[in-house]
Amino acid sequence: MLGDILKMLDEPKALLRSLFETAISAADPARVLARHLPPPPKGRTLVIGAGKAAASMACAVEAAWPGELSGLVVTRYGHRLPTRTIEVIEASHPVPDAAGLAGSSRILASLKGLTEDDLVLCLISGGASALLPLPLEGLGLENEQSLNKALLTCGATISEMNCVRRHLSAIKGGRLALACYPARLVTLLISDVPGDAPIDIGSGPTIADPTTCADALAIIARYGIEMSDKVREVLVSGRGESVKPGDPRLATSEVRMIATPQMALEAAAEAARKTGIPAHILSDRIEGEARDVGKVLAAVALQVARHNEPFAPPCVLLSGGETTVTVRGAGRGGRNVEFLLALGLALDGHPGIFALAGDTDGVDGLEEIAGAYLAPDSLARAWKKGIKPQDSLAANDGHGFFEALGDSVVTGPTLTNVNDFRAILITEEAAAA
Repeated sequence: MLGDILKMLDEPKALLRSLFETAISAADPARVLARHLPPPPKGRTLVIGAGKAAASMACAVEAAWPGELSGLVVTRYGHRLPTRTIEVIEASHPVPDAAGLAGSSRILASLKGLTEDDLVLCLISGGASALLPLPLEGLGLENEQSLNKALLTCGATISEMNCVRRHLSAIKGGRLALACYPARLVTLLISDVPGDAPIDIGSGPTIADPTTCADALAIIARYGIEMSDKVREVLVSGRGESVKPGDPRLATSEVRMIATPQMALEAAAEAARKTGIPAHILSDRIEGEARDVGKVLAAVALQVARHNEPFAPPCVLLSGGETTVTVRGAGRGGRNVEFLLALGLALDGHPGIFALAGDTDGVDGLEEIAGAYLAPDSLARAWKKGIKPQDSLAANDGHGFFEALGDSVVTGPTLTNVNDFRAILITEEAAAA
């Protein structure tokens, strides 16, 4: 067993990459969706939904469903899969576009005429907020686009962002559920948010919303976000109020969580333990500025290495959640690579500590790159190339930094999304340093 451990520790990059892939596989709809399906109804079965996993979820429904069905789902460009009876269309993420607007309108139109004998399966995963843009009357797509851009760069949490989105939408914040009434509605969720609150997954299109227009206004003010007169009118007047808990039209609606960040982390931890390396899940819901989280987890890793607390090396520290980046530079961003760069600076080349961080959907920020790998010599290799790590961090250029080192992690579209994955490997060499 000791020999196997040492062999794995000779290849930390391969080990960490395998744990990342295990986490992604644990959230694959083809593996987890079928057991959450309800029985067929007396009437029609209609499938709707949106998100980065929408196409793979639709395929999983088609593979398992015993009767006839039809429907339409919206996914991110490049994430389409071939389907038989459920139409898949592509749209823009993270900033919505006209294709998403058209898809949202078509989904709402498809729900007209439903009866109590019918069933609607709603498939929602991360990314649905941007992929289902449908502004309230009087607002245009440009309002939703400009607010999305501001929210993505101001440092707001995902919960804060989605609160604002819900109160400007004709489809989010429970409004899609009302359009399904009186049919039975079963929403299948893949969580990409810290805490797995259904209202924050895709801005809760089928979920009752306890937040208010006043909450949305407070968030906009908190981050100094500019808003148009039209947006102000919707929020100040209360016209953007969402569907509230207790609404009787939600009585036939049910929510089922099919994959979460914790499930993915548990799968990765089990995979590490099978190699003989102890694994510890720190949290599935870490939030905050990515660079600050990097500093904190570096301190934890050094405590393990130097003092055998709270764990003894060798071990792997796993965590998930969704950090944020307040963009100040003109670099190629990404919250996972920003975390790793800050982690590397705080570790300062400490021997025997390795890390990998990536977004489980395969896209970190706006790049078609999932994340990156950090080694004890990463800073030294950067300096040798004339790259100053601190300057890269200041410029929010994590992707540029790790790409120059050949340490980017590229998966392509994973067709699922359970948010960020972070793994820090601390070896016995680290303890001896």
